[in-house]
Amino acid sequence: MSQQTPEPTGDHTLPPGTSRRSVLAATAGTVALGATLTGAGATPAAAAPAVTEETATAPARRGRTPDRDLPATAQRPSRELRALLAEIDTDRIEATVRKLASFGTRHTLSSQDDPKRGIGAARDWIFAELKRYAAAGGGRMTVELQSYIQETASRIPVATRITNVVATLRGSTDPDRVYVVSGHYDSRATDVMDAVGDAPGADDDASGVAVAMELARVTAKRRPGATLVFAAVAGEEQGLYGAAHMARTFASAGVDLQGMFTDDIVGSPTADDGSRDPYTVRLFAEGVPTSETPAEAATRQSVGGENDSRSRQLARFVRDVADNDATDMHVRVVYRRDRYLRGGDHIPYLERGFPAARFTEPAEDYAHQHQDVKVADGKQYGDLPEFCDFAYIARVAKVNAAAVWTLAQAPGTPKGAKILTSALTNATELVWERGKESDLAGYEVVWRETTDAEWTHVVRAGNTTRHTVDLSKDNVFFGVRAVNRAGLRSPVAFPAPQR
Repeated sequence: MSQQTPEPTGDHTLPPGTSRRSVLAATAGTVALGATLTGAGATPAAAAPAVTEETATAPARRGRTPDRDLPATAQRPSRELRALLAEIDTDRIEATVRKLASFGTRHTLSSQDDPKRGIGAARDWIFAELKRYAAAGGGRMTVELQSYIQETASRIPVATRITNVVATLRGSTDPDRVYVVSGHYDSRATDVMDAVGDAPGADDDASGVAVAMELARVTAKRRPGATLVFAAVAGEEQGLYGAAHMARTFASAGVDLQGMFTDDIVGSPTADDGSRDPYTVRLFAEGVPTSETPAEAATRQSVGGENDSRSRQLARFVRDVADNDATDMHVRVVYRRDRYLRGGDHIPYLERGFPAARFTEPAEDYAHQHQDVKVADGKQYGDLPEFCDFAYIARVAKVNAAAVWTLAQAPGTPKGAKILTSALTNATELVWERGKESDLAGYEVVWRETTDAEWTHVVRAGNTTRHTVDLSKDNVFFGVRAVNRAGLRSPVAFPAPQR
């Protein structure tokens, strides 16, 4: 966790006689999740039933008071997803964290050719493990070492080879759509330039690498619709170098990357005062996009949308699919890019316009990150495995798996979403582009009051690319999401105005 200086083809409206009052009174559970999509090829959306109060409050039954109501857009985990989550293995995660810590230091500037100590030994072990997972899965997953030479730069005193270890599981039906999960495998001690001292980096960030590797293992034998990428990147502590190279590579290739998650410091639910919150993980998601252009800023300033970036919609989607009894976790979305004075590997993706967010434990213990291994005044310092909670890391892995597997199996986020503004009217007409998915069933329109953080209403639009709602666009925020024949929903697309 490095420190940072700071064509429409149809027309569907609400049924005749439907008033604005009745639209607003419709509940999400009956309008969205129990509705039948209309139009050719559509199937009942009830395949994704509403999450029940019992499933919503699983963490509360462990003594934690629920601090949220379910969003209208919530999706219940499928049987397929539950089977995948059941394979996530706490013991394997622990073994991964302990193995990475055993290399002594994984500092970016440490030895790259010592077989037992340093970042090179860690790189080679991660590569071998991922290759083993790929082979066990029948070879559908490919694994590569993505390297480049980083010339002298901040915290890089001499030209240094930086290597990312990347496992790619190509999608079976929509391979050009990509989602990424990563953790950084480099580590540091108190002095960020200390390349030889012990820096076990168990929480920061062997925990995140363990999440990415475990997801690679359990998905390697499966067939996701979209492409999944699992990465262990280097150079994070020196300035996000490995992630920046990976993001540049995706951008240069014109990849349709629709979501990226970095897991960084997800090893323990225990804070520096000893308090614990073992069923919560934070998800940091920016509002105003880092990559926003002046024209986009002018539009936002005119009509709003500060809380509706692609990253915020991605974060809402994570809560929709991963805050439930299947993961036994609460996803606490934080409306910030990252913590104060800190930054992570999602930032280079944000800089290139990709939606990205960061998972981090609920509260940090700073004695066990960025610290030399030592005992002072009877207190143990250093980022050691003994301070990790491996069952907690496994639950974080389940949150990640629920998010990226559902993203890969659901339709992609609708593109070209617009609100038509050429005429003054108290109704709202939305248009969007039709997706290319072969199992696409139709679309839903969502909305909320401008003061609400979550989508509160959902209505079926049908198998179309145009829908009119008898509500003023001036008073609420709208969005559009796609639905497939299995009842899986995409993240919401926030529409831009179009004359």
